[in-house]
Amino acid sequence: MAATATDPNAPPPRSLPPLLRLQQLGRVLEQEFLDKQDIIRLMLLSTLAGEHMLIIGPPGTAKSALVSSLARLLSARYFEYLLTRFSEPNELLGPIDLHAFREGVYRRRSEQMLPVAEVAFLDEIFKANSAILNSLLTLLNERRLHIGSERLEVPLLALFAASNEMPSDDSLEALLDRFLVRIVSKNLESYSFHRLLEVGLRHESRDARSGPGSGSGSGELKPLLTGDELRALQRELRGRLHFSEEFLSVYKSLIFQIRGEGISLSDRRAVRLLKLCAASAMLDGREQADTGDLTVLRYVWNSPEQSELLDAIVQPILERHRREHPLAATDPRRAAANLDDLLSELGRVRDVLSHAAELSDIQLFSQLRTLGGLRAALASYPGETPTRLLGEIDVLLEALFSSARF
Repeated sequence: MAATATDPNAPPPRSLPPLLRLQQLGRVLEQEFLDKQDIIRLMLLSTLAGEHMLIIGPPGTAKSALVSSLARLLSARYFEYLLTRFSEPNELLGPIDLHAFREGVYRRRSEQMLPVAEVAFLDEIFKANSAILNSLLTLLNERRLHIGSERLEVPLLALFAASNEMPSDDSLEALLDRFLVRIVSKNLESYSFHRLLEVGLRHESRDARSGPGSGSGSGELKPLLTGDELRALQRELRGRLHFSEEFLSVYKSLIFQIRGEGISLSDRRAVRLLKLCAASAMLDGREQADTGDLTVLRYVWNSPEQSELLDAIVQPILERHRREHPLAATDPRRAAANLDDLLSELGRVRDVLSHAAELSDIQLFSQLRTLGGLRAALASYPGETPTRLLGEIDVLLEALFSSARF
């Protein structure tokens, strides 16, 4: 079937500006990966700003699949590797060129390795040993590698790393500081399970058709943007790093409040976070950052437990911005799509509960948990429809709790 204008996988015409195609890239990823909107948004901002991002989460939560799909949609050279404490530099940087070594020249054969990658993903990053760590620090911060007497400039657009947990070793603080923002990738809530199965099976079917080596969940994705076009956008962003005094005043206040709560935030990160704020404005089509872009400060934690504290600091600023700029809230198309998913799931739960007498206690508790998740999700949506749905959920919950089963 030919792609239609409404197909999120349909590449936009090359005549469209690269920024619009970057926005389309984000929408494609949101169609591919269920309930990962915050991670995808942060990935786009990091890539646009030329910064690095850390994803914390258990295996099987689409961390590597998200990054590999981003690389495919960017038509970028991609490198991915799982680190262990036994990993050696040649596994990332390439083996030593023995022919050159015999002639007294020390260099590496880096074809298809990290030094030539434009987008990279390093899993279990904090298991890197000191030999790899020293190379990574220079690569991440300065975009260069020292190999023997040679200084090699690398074309890296952005590096994404993942770990099951945050490091406890003080020797890794310098590496952690290179990752500007951090986010948690979780297993999906119970109310998203049906959609998870639908999307996951679609990926499995597509990967089977694409054959081996196509990459998880990305077999039929078509490039929307080139690496050179993204570099041009990064250069454009560097020309937009100007902020109003009002914005900088609020930003300074938040930074010192965050530090005052004991959350370590280096001067380097405090400066570079402004690039993410500018990238947020640019991605949304605005010339200059406003206080709504300060949402990036929710992701500067050094442990996931600090995220609630950061939300308490940043959320009042974001809520005030939404009150003052009601039309600048969530993308209405995305909100409508998400609301449709929640409405469909509520319908499934209602159908199951209509035969409650036939369900086991375990099945009933499962539906209760789903209703609780739906209620929490709907509470974040304004408008009459979410309010009506919340009322319907309350009626269902009241009926269940008043029954003899509970």
